[in-house]
Amino acid sequence: MEILKDLTVLSLEQATVLPYLTFRLAQDGMNVIRLEHPVYGDPNRFIGDNVLSEERMNAYFLCINAGKQALTLNLAEDEGRKIFRALIKELNVDIFATNQLPKNYTKLGIDYESLRKLRPDIIWLGVTGFGPDSNEGAYDPILQARSGLMELTGEEDSNPQVLGIPLPDMGTSEHAYGLLMKALYTRERTGEGACINLAMFESSVSWLTVPITLTDSFGKTITRRGNTHEFFCPVSVYQTSNGFIYLAVGNDRQWKTMVSQEMFNTLDHPQYEKNAGRIADVAHLNDAINAITQHHTSEELIDLFTSLTVPVSKIQTVTEVIADPLVQKRLLYAQDPVSGMRITLAPPPNMTPFLESSNRQLSFPPRFGESNQQIYGQQLGYSDEELSRLKERGVI
Repeated sequence: MEILKDLTVLSLEQATVLPYLTFRLAQDGMNVIRLEHPVYGDPNRFIGDNVLSEERMNAYFLCINAGKQALTLNLAEDEGRKIFRALIKELNVDIFATNQLPKNYTKLGIDYESLRKLRPDIIWLGVTGFGPDSNEGAYDPILQARSGLMELTGEEDSNPQVLGIPLPDMGTSEHAYGLLMKALYTRERTGEGACINLAMFESSVSWLTVPITLTDSFGKTITRRGNTHEFFCPVSVYQTSNGFIYLAVGNDRQWKTMVSQEMFNTLDHPQYEKNAGRIADVAHLNDAINAITQHHTSEELIDLFTSLTVPVSKIQTVTEVIADPLVQKRLLYAQDPVSGMRITLAPPPNMTPFLESSNRQLSFPPRFGESNQQIYGQQLGYSDEELSRLKERGVI
């Protein structure tokens, strides 16, 4: 049963942190409407290859904006704010979200107090870099640097590195998703809306569970360590005759099983029986393992460790991940009704009833202002002449 399909989300969004959140909400079947400035729009529309040979529909934008509608509206104009208030009321907006700077909330008429007067049970979400009292701009790599994520990423004796995915953006989106679900449950039980302020910085730092406790409580120095693990050994990347594998031995029993195999029995030393002994000699032990694995294929080693129930994996390229049978059956798709282009989208963290019923198909990412005619005209009742006038004045 698709219990979320009747909910409407209006999101004044740009970049990644909110668009990824609303992409997740669209996967639940919610009616998601993204709101953009009629001149500037979402900068991410211009990023990546121009795969459709048209403006504001570049490849980077297509990745996390399927399943949505798109409006343009200038909230700096009185008439724009009037239309915005009509949207909140006439569309019965359940969730309003924004990643505008807090200094713009009242000026644009999007602050929680203003919206709750229009709909008392609205759930309001403001995502900022550093909290509602800060107007400091924040991009994902800045959050990675300030939150310590970069300090923990990279080789031990090399420079800090950014992560391969924008965790502050997408991690904050996931935290926001959970908060919205909690707010929806509370509203269902009490009838009350919610005002949620979520800072990307706080979200990012919350992932540092072990580093913060061990640093502040026990005086440990936690920093980047490359591919090895701070507390378990052997856990690392090992070269094979045709590539690389990642091996993770998580306990002494697994180690004993590993060195009982003929391939690794030269490593069966008393000093390595316990994890503490292996950690104490991690560099030499990893070299010794590498000297063995490089004479065997990845496939041979994976078959061996899998038979021993020791976690192992080939280090897959993105192309190989897409071809993985477990991924193939969960990929999402969207097809452009204009050009016919079909795009593949990342799978959801869990398959929702809505996605199952739609055969994992979402509507194509919306063109700039694509829904203006439908929503402003058909749902709010603006005539074609009025819409033309609003467009000429830069209101929509």
